[in-house]
Amino acid sequence: MQAPLRSVQFIGILGVGLLSAYPVAAQSHPSAEISNGAITAKIYLPDPVNGFYRSTRFDWSGVIGSLKYKGHDFYGDWFQKVDPATYDFGYDDTGVVSAPFTAMVGPGEEFNTERKALGYDEAKPGGTFIKIGVGVLRKPDEAKFDHSKTYEIVDRGKWTVKKTHNSVEFVQALSDPASGYGYTYQKVVRLVPDKPEMLLEHTLKNTGTKTISSTVYDHNFWTLDHLPPGPGLEITFPFQLQAVRPLNNDFIKLEGNKLVYVKELAGKDRATASLGGFGQTPADYDIRVENSRAGAGVRIRGDRPLTSVALWSIRTVMAIEPYIEMNIPPGGEFTWTLRYDYYTLAPKP
Repeated sequence: MQAPLRSVQFIGILGVGLLSAYPVAAQSHPSAEISNGAITAKIYLPDPVNGFYRSTRFDWSGVIGSLKYKGHDFYGDWFQKVDPATYDFGYDDTGVVSAPFTAMVGPGEEFNTERKALGYDEAKPGGTFIKIGVGVLRKPDEAKFDHSKTYEIVDRGKWTVKKTHNSVEFVQALSDPASGYGYTYQKVVRLVPDKPEMLLEHTLKNTGTKTISSTVYDHNFWTLDHLPPGPGLEITFPFQLQAVRPLNNDFIKLEGNKLVYVKELAGKDRATASLGGFGQTPADYDIRVENSRAGAGVRIRGDRPLTSVALWSIRTVMAIEPYIEMNIPPGGEFTWTLRYDYYTLAPKP
């Protein structure tokens, strides 16, 4: 491994809220650019004051603002404005408006268990709980956890960032004796030399006194060439798909092992799905997303079994969300790697 070219460290103490709406284009955020000869990627760096993402839903590490291959850009902003007064997302005359907690790009990962955060149920109002990849959060006087809101950040832990020409390594070390949780979380975004391939390599070590039981999923905010989801966009799996709940067939349908778009999303259209049919081995974590209109695609593979698959899409973004789960005893360690292979498609005759 090459010697790191850059190291950044900070220890966060108090959460800082985003107080007013702001256009995305007007913001400048700490970032690193990496390349392997085939791909060039822009990676946002965790920063409590100027970071691209500073809210409490998504992991702060490995936020990919752009990934370019053969003239195509696979990730980017899907919202035109961020507004704390918005719940989740909405629309105005500028376009799509996102709440701060939703305003993520790139693969974008979130840790949760049954839509909860570690230690939330056990904590008393005013006590603390954990969101992996974010930090120690303060529990308000509310019985139910809601990932769709912003919580006070008590301690962001210690982040260390190291960069080479083709990789960025993120490490967050955090301990919260009050809740009994602690961990060291490492995530490496690595571009494989001379290939259109990206690895997301993860290691989570439990340094606390309680078992870490969690799921993690990649949101995969796909904005390829800023084309709206519609005909020509297909998602292929290595198993026969099943709809866990009824689909809106006006926009999407299942065709064997494929989910295909049959109508372009526009206005306030939304297409969502909860998908089943996968087995209990990592072989089913093998997803192809292709858009024949753009002439490009990506193959996403994981080395852990799927536990859930969801789809969410609006006119500016398509997100396929594969989940895995982990149960890590005190002193234990859990690793997982995601492999992204980017490619172009042959023109149709």
